[in-house]
Amino acid sequence: MSHRPGSGLAAVSTALLAMSRRLEVRDVLKTIVASARELLDAEYAALGVPDDHGGFAQFVVDGVSDAQWKAIGPLPRQHGILASMLRDAKPERLADVRKDPRFEGWPSAHPDMSDFLGLPIKDGEETMGALFLANKRCPKPQGGCGFTEEDEELLGILAQHAAIALTNARLYERSRELTIAEERSRLAHELHDAVSQKLFSLRLTAQAAAALVDRDPARAKGELQQVAALAAEAADELRAAVVELRPAALDEDGLVNTLRTQIQVLDRAHSARVTFDTCGIRALPAAQEEALLRVAQEALHNALRHSGAAHVDVALIRRGQGAVLSVTDDGKGFEPRTVRRAGRHLGLVSMRDRASGVGGRLKVESAPGRGTTVEMEVPGG
Repeated sequence: MSHRPGSGLAAVSTALLAMSRRLEVRDVLKTIVASARELLDAEYAALGVPDDHGGFAQFVVDGVSDAQWKAIGPLPRQHGILASMLRDAKPERLADVRKDPRFEGWPSAHPDMSDFLGLPIKDGEETMGALFLANKRCPKPQGGCGFTEEDEELLGILAQHAAIALTNARLYERSRELTIAEERSRLAHELHDAVSQKLFSLRLTAQAAAALVDRDPARAKGELQQVAALAAEAADELRAAVVELRPAALDEDGLVNTLRTQIQVLDRAHSARVTFDTCGIRALPAAQEEALLRVAQEALHNALRHSGAAHVDVALIRRGQGAVLSVTDDGKGFEPRTVRRAGRHLGLVSMRDRASGVGGRLKVESAPGRGTTVEMEVPGG
């Protein structure tokens, strides 16, 4: 490893830790590629995840600029050496990839490559992808490959851990998809139970007003005023539901502003007073911010729909490198000893899953007649 600036166990540990910290599949792929390129001191690195149609569902590169990548064109097909790696699931180490009989050329904008090292990423018998490096930055032996057997062994270790990281990321995304589906189903019920009832009342009141217009204009006017009030309430209910349903603009607005906007809408849409206080919050990893937002939404939903609270207070404060979210209501509360039985109804299971999924913790305190506090802490990053 004499030509590798970050050689040794420390470099390997850094690469593996970087992979384990990512939860999104795309982020994991980028981290794997960047880690492999840096670890083996290669000029180029890429990772392809195959689809079922002879192409790649995802293809991530490192060492190629955005302009170069755009000029190269569409994602490569599974042909030549790439296809061989995916089909035979074995390492490939070549002195000059261009001289291999399987080489089928590349687009004109593609960077020139010579020595090559590629390995499959496998989970049991499944080939999840192919990881390959090109152009090792070192003096090349005459007619030989810059990548060594030691490099191949090191990349093999990285590929094994890459399979674990990819599997975990896929499970995380699947879990999130299921949670989103559950949230959408819950919102559908809310729309039916709340908004539909108000629209039905609005319809009946409008019919009553129409019947009174000729014989009792004064009463008809009162009924029409009730129609306006019901329509405003229905609009507020819909607005609150849409805020929960719409993907949060965390990337654009940040967690604090996104929470503040949603709480302002909920404060207008419900009779309970909803307040928000924040102090010292810094940017957190994206997964932690999303988890905090979703837990806040679930806790607010419980407080506003089920607790009968007059006041709901939301706070988000900094604690060390991380943050603590608390949602406190003065509603009817519940008996903590029955929390396991009530958990699914109140969404406590999904909230705990969200917290643990980002390395955080969730605490729920409640008592009959004394309200409820949901507190979530995340470690930051």
